[in-house]
Amino acid sequence: MFMGTPDFAVESLRKLVENNYDVVAVVTMPDKPVGRHHDTLQASPVKQYAVERGIPVLQPERLKDEAFLEALRSYKADLQIVVAFRMLPEVVWAMPPMGTFNLHAALLPQYRGAAPINWAVINGDTETGVTTFFLDHDIDTGRIIHRVSAPIGERDTVGDVYDRLMYLGADLVVKTVDDIECGNVQPVEQPHDDQLRPAPKLFKENTEIRWSQHTVKSAYDFIRGLSPYPAAWTTLRTAEGKETQLKVFFAEKDPSTLSSQPSALNVSLTDGCIALTDIQLAGKKRMPAADFLRGAHLEGAVLVESGVEEVRPIIL
Repeated sequence: MFMGTPDFAVESLRKLVENNYDVVAVVTMPDKPVGRHHDTLQASPVKQYAVERGIPVLQPERLKDEAFLEALRSYKADLQIVVAFRMLPEVVWAMPPMGTFNLHAALLPQYRGAAPINWAVINGDTETGVTTFFLDHDIDTGRIIHRVSAPIGERDTVGDVYDRLMYLGADLVVKTVDDIECGNVQPVEQPHDDQLRPAPKLFKENTEIRWSQHTVKSAYDFIRGLSPYPAAWTTLRTAEGKETQLKVFFAEKDPSTLSSQPSALNVSLTDGCIALTDIQLAGKKRMPAADFLRGAHLEGAVLVESGVEEVRPIIL
């Protein structure tokens, strides 16, 4: 039995199917309303793949619903595999005789939570990885089965690391299934340390670039740790006082490496200058900052942050 929702999970499911593992059914999120009037339902990437391959699909609204539990029992799965899904109640994860394991996109016990890849990049880590572990009562705290590390390059965005871990994780899922089936696993308890770094869910409030709190490096890491999704953002205020939201997808730590022509929004911080090179204004398409600057009149423009009176002038 396979449980998952986004593209990240599809690669693990594909690896299992194409290697002839018996995936008896898939559990995924209900179809999501999309479109301007929310009148169109869109299936999750996992459902789309499962339907293409003729695999039965379960889409419970509530994981403790008795009809869903009865359907789940009817498949008599020996093992359940979870990749980027929801927190499961014990009645679900304790059901199969071989247990339920999860693939987590971090080197547990670090980065427990909903956004482990983002926070590893935001924090400037040079290494991350994937972990498989048996589920238990608390989120991301179960006994570790396997861990595999992967590098984070200095210019990697979260999108780059996401793709790397997606394929690495799919291979680890297959290895974990094989080892569980052969009885070749020795799960290790995770330490419970208050100093461990969390990976909380991302919201608008914690993806704003708080210029007053950043050095050049930390701002650079913050921007690439949220690129391309959900994207770091800031507020651009013109000399006339008009404000618009600005998403930032990439930056350069050393503006001197750029052309002498205006090609970036340069922002002065306490220890230097950072150049915003890849941006998107509200209601506009993503574009190189150089394209934006050709038609923009930014004399006197500043970047501001919520709840802070200090402003950051744009250096042209």
